[in-house]
Amino acid sequence: MKPVCLVIGAGAGIGGNVAKRFAMDGYHAVLCRRTNQDGLNAMIGQIEAAGGTASGHLLNAVADGEIEERIEAVEAEVGPIEVLVYNLGAQIGNRPLAATDYKAFERCWRLGAFGLFRAASAVLPRMEARGSGTILVTSATAAMRGNDGQHAHAAAMGGRRMLCQSLNAEYGPKGIHICHFLIDGAVDAPDTLGRMLGPDKFQELREKRGMEHDGLMLPERIADTYFHVAQQHRSTWTQELDMRSFGDSPWYNN
Repeated sequence: MKPVCLVIGAGAGIGGNVAKRFAMDGYHAVLCRRTNQDGLNAMIGQIEAAGGTASGHLLNAVADGEIEERIEAVEAEVGPIEVLVYNLGAQIGNRPLAATDYKAFERCWRLGAFGLFRAASAVLPRMEARGSGTILVTSATAAMRGNDGQHAHAAAMGGRRMLCQSLNAEYGPKGIHICHFLIDGAVDAPDTLGRMLGPDKFQELREKRGMEHDGLMLPERIADTYFHVAQQHRSTWTQELDMRSFGDSPWYNN
């Protein structure tokens, strides 16, 4: 039986590339995303065409019980989850406080912090019983600092970071590795940055900063780092890691 890597938030950017990276090294990748069955099928097809194995499901992470039910189903029908990747974004764009209503703020919290709490609550008892497991959590610059118009996002990402630290404190000594990844820069991803900017502006940005310029973070290279961290010996576990393009200033100098 192959080890299982479950990716919650498997879009065409970081999530899909992380799933593929693990599948190329012998894992069965389970890809979950909110919408776009055709896109999900295409990613599964790409993994299978490259020689890996994968399956996928649409998942509404804010709906009661869906995360928990999916984890239970994967454990029962596919195999023990060795690696869980929590890659759900919680960005609603820049909004002043007056334009950030309760519903938007709560949705950010549900995706950013509560969803991770639910996933951890469902999978960690199983990992603890097995004595091993890894949870890799994608985060953002907003986890480290607030900013104008980022009330909901910063609160969600800050909560995500603190939750990772608390989970590490409890479960690290039990042999479970949890790493918080700070993605401190723009990612060359069509269904995140591309959707926010629109196709024309996204392509303009890619031509100016991406492609051969290496000024946008490449999802497939981010995936290499996720895989490396998941394979670390426990004597040298990374529990927080930040990444950015070589030309970007880090959040603490910007």
